[in-house]
Amino acid sequence: MSSITGLTSYSDADWGGCPDTRHFTYGYCIFLGDNLLSWSSKRQTTLSRSSTETEYRGVANVVSEFCWIRNLLLELHCPIQKATLVYCDNISAIYLSGNLVQHQRTKHIEMNIHFVAKK
Repeated sequence: MSSITGLTSYSDADWGGCPDTRHFTYGYCIFLGDNLLSWSSKRQTTLSRSSTETEYRGVANVVSEFCWIRNLLLELHCPIQKATLVYCDNISAIYLSGNLVQHQRTKHIEMNIHFVAKK
């Protein structure tokens, strides 16, 4: 088997995008090297209070998926040595991933913040 170069993931979300319900849709894709390995798109059943929350929930979902993939590759004796890159286009969500100090306006997404920051 050739050398596995690493995992790269992309995440995006559409805050309040459904014109009828205002629920958000998030999606992600995960690449192993140049090959698409996993992807998902899903409309949520709950409302989000901000675009940051919407984007961060999407990031938390992609982090959960790539953790599963990394464990699967480890069991197959093909461990990934490099960190998995997660690309997100929301500056607030990116800032939250590196700042564990919680503020009143982000308490409702605290579990996702700690999960992503830990991984």
